[in-house]
Amino acid sequence: MNADSHFKGWAKPGPVPPGLASGVAAEPHETLDAISGYFRVFQLRDGHRFSTDDILTAWYGSNWCPTAQTALDLGSGIGTVGMICAWRLPGARFVTVEAQAESVALAKKSAKYNGLTSRYEIRHGDFREQGVVKLDEEFDLITGSPPYFPPGTGVESEHPQKLACRFELRGTVADYCASAATHLALGGFFACVFPAEPAQLARVEEGARNAGLVIIRRRPVVFREGEPPLVALFGMMRATDLPEWFRGKTWVEPNLTIRTPDGKIHPEYSAVKLAIGFPP
Repeated sequence: MNADSHFKGWAKPGPVPPGLASGVAAEPHETLDAISGYFRVFQLRDGHRFSTDDILTAWYGSNWCPTAQTALDLGSGIGTVGMICAWRLPGARFVTVEAQAESVALAKKSAKYNGLTSRYEIRHGDFREQGVVKLDEEFDLITGSPPYFPPGTGVESEHPQKLACRFELRGTVADYCASAATHLALGGFFACVFPAEPAQLARVEEGARNAGLVIIRRRPVVFREGEPPLVALFGMMRATDLPEWFRGKTWVEPNLTIRTPDGKIHPEYSAVKLAIGFPP
């Protein structure tokens, strides 16, 4: 048995990528961290780090669009969402779009480490700008983890990477919805995560409606059992791809709970992590 095949009793699933043999390694200011099976991502030690929100977005999108052949990740950051989806959808080709050069450089290292370069295109740019994603490009699955807050509405980090991931410097959830609606293939699915409190939920609903999207399912996420949901996962399709009687209907799924009241990982979230190749 390969010594690297298990982690604390958990057997790693999925393909074994080139890894360090690809010629990329973490610099002193970077870390190389596990995501799915043997896949890893490069992150800045003191920059933006991947989060539960990223894991859930990738899991939700790839769960509800399991036959995707083409995928687009908007505002892709260091590439966590896209690479988890790529691990779960081994036959799909990916395009990711990210505006911060530092995050793009990290994502490119991760793609090489994970052996994805032949089917994983990383574009440097603002997805709202004309030509970054061509008008005729369509995707079966689109994912996004938009920033949550307008500038000036909270404590803003001095680190530009952290700042852009939290505050709406390059687009709102409505911009994500508009871009998704433009680039979804026939019958395509758009998955994103956003805060669940009423005012923020209203922003998602308005953005979807204005873009011609229908929120067909919503999954509230509770970070500690017994507390109210802080975020929700949203699954959307174009209204024109749905029967008229179904448009405007949203199935609100049961809460997904991350931790038990005593702070331990909830069994359901352990199952979610196993589904994306992460130890429970």
